[in-house]
This record gives sequence, structure tokens and C-alpha cells, in this order.
Amino acid sequence: MIPIISIVGKSDMGKTTLLEKLLPELKRRGHRVATIKHDAHSFDIDHPGKDTWRHARAGADVVVISSSSKLAMISKVEAEKNLDEIAAMIPDVDLILTEGYKRGNKPKIEVFRAARGEQDLLCSPEELVAIATDVAFDIGVPCFDLDDAAGLVDLIEERFLAKGA
Repeated sequence: MIPIISIVGKSDMGKTTLLEKLLPELKRRGHRVATIKHDAHSFDIDHPGKDTWRHARAGADVVVISSSSKLAMISKVEAEKNLDEIAAMIPDVDLILTEGYKRGNKPKIEVFRAARGEQDLLCSPEELVAIATDVAFDIGVPCFDLDDAAGLVDLIEERFLAKGA
């Protein structure tokens, strides 16, 4: 089973920024990585009038757009898919990182910036594998500087990508 780690945190803590640091480090080390972004609101990647939008409007349940460098699938769903269902659709990767899914049951790295005025973590220590932060927490969870992508990837490799992990 492909390991899934959720990057979580309150709004404007830097979840996307942390992902932008982790991904190049994971790639540099030879890992194939997928990302899943949770959107609590309805998102739309299709645009009125475009061919794919017209296909869906005409009744297609699944619309795929493909080129020599990209492929995207737009599928109507009756209910939100859970992470395991989504992961089953992702082929040939070593690791899946999510942005969001703070209420999910996957291991989490919480991004916390005291400079944003917050005082409390979003998650309990039992949910966390690490905290990327600008302050120290003494809760038995490894803390990393917000810029320490190499240290976080070391932990990810050790806990989730090592042979037999």
C-alpha cells in the first residue's frame, strides 16, 4: 500500500509552501510522489464553453483530457471519495502527500507558525509524525524548522519509505 501523509494546519500557516519545499527534496532523492489537495468547497477546473465542459454538460460521467505531457480526469461523484479510494486511482508512486484532510485518519505533519498569532496545534500528538514550526513544542513529536525540508524528508524516508516500512 502506498503511504499517505497529510500536510495539515490552520489557514495561512504555509501548507502549500511546505509542500513546495518537500517535493523537490523527495524528487532529488529519486522518489515518485503524488499530491492530493482537499477542497472543502466545490472546485471547478472545467470552464463553460470549453470542449470538456460541453462533454460533461451533454451527459458524460467521466471526461478525460489528454496531451503529450499531461492527463486529467474529471469524474462526477455522488459523495466525496476518501483518501484510500483516491489513492487506488493513482498509479506508480512511492508516496502520496495531501494538503488538508485534517480530519482524516492518515499520519500528519502539522505546519504551525506562532508568528500568525495562533497558540494551539490543530491535531493531537497521537495524530502527528512531525511538526514544521517556528517554535518548539514539548509534546513528544519531532519538531522541524519550517525550512528544514531535508530533515523532514529524512523522517519520511525512515518511517514510510524504508524497505519493509
